[in-house]
Amino acid sequence: MKKEYRVKKEGDFHRIIKEKNSFANRHFVMYYSANKDNHMKLGISVSKKLGKAHVRNKLKRYVREFINQNKDNIKSYDIIIIVRKSAIDIEFSEFSKSINHLLFKTKLYKKRCK
Repeated sequence: MKKEYRVKKEGDFHRIIKEKNSFANRHFVMYYSANKDNHMKLGISVSKKLGKAHVRNKLKRYVREFINQNKDNIKSYDIIIIVRKSAIDIEFSEFSKSINHLLFKTKLYKKRCK
């Protein structure tokens, strides 16, 4: 994922979370905020409580892969996805359905994705 598509700074994370636009399901919590760019930005948070580094990195790779496949269909928002413990043992297809559900419910899609 290119740098212009990332939310990296702690201040940006706090700003997006402080706006309190959020939605959650069993596997994720999503915070979002409109931005002035022509593209979306993504921040991913995975707690150390979820496991060792290789587990946390796998979860982040899954999120990034789904977003990379569908970034053209997502409106220009700043999005933070927080991964919950229940997401550790699921397959990528279930992982994708869960993120897809969040994006659909928050109406962040330009058009519905697979």
